[in-house]
Amino acid sequence: MQDILNAIDALQYGGAMVYPLLALGLAALVVMLDKALAYHRHARLPESLRQLVETYGFAWEDLERQLQALGPGNYFGRFFRVIMDNRSKPAWWVESRAGDEAQQIEKSLGRGLWVLDTVVTAAPLLGLLGTILGMMQSFKLIGAAGLVNPGGVTAGVAEALIATALGLLIALVALFGYNFLTRAQAQTLDEMERLGTRLVDHIRLDAQDAGAGREAA
Repeated sequence: MQDILNAIDALQYGGAMVYPLLALGLAALVVMLDKALAYHRHARLPESLRQLVETYGFAWEDLERQLQALGPGNYFGRFFRVIMDNRSKPAWWVESRAGDEAQQIEKSLGRGLWVLDTVVTAAPLLGLLGTILGMMQSFKLIGAAGLVNPGGVTAGVAEALIATALGLLIALVALFGYNFLTRAQAQTLDEMERLGTRLVDHIRLDAQDAGAGREAA
């Protein structure tokens, strides 16, 4: 608890740049928590559903039951639903509709990531600006006769160092969050594309079996 109070006291010496830096840090934290919650709620793929799609010649009725259990907001459910609803159409049509849905899901997964990207760039620059302002304040206190206010000079240097450290810390946290979320987005879309290919292959297999049945008849 004492460490937290000491950190708050130190921030008070950081100058005016502390406030926009804290705003950037808060924005980055909100985005990271929101995206983490979105992945937890809407991007989870049950292992039973993955195994079903990987099974050769599975029954569409079994997939329907699995999708109903996912709920309407699940990204995998939305993607698989588009393929299921168009499975009676040619495979090229199904792939086109699935690609459109995947693009919409990609936009949903990437929404808000620009904030983290901006924070990664802006936070160190604001920290640098705070450093410059703090050093300027220190230099102003050095008069023609030399150092006239040692305490004021020390406060200016502290302002410069605190702003720099805070900007770098916020940028590092935002960078780690941005990299983690972009990697999670890529993994989700890759898995979606891979399983979508399995479903389209199943549609082609059904069409091939239906054509063979008509020829036999």
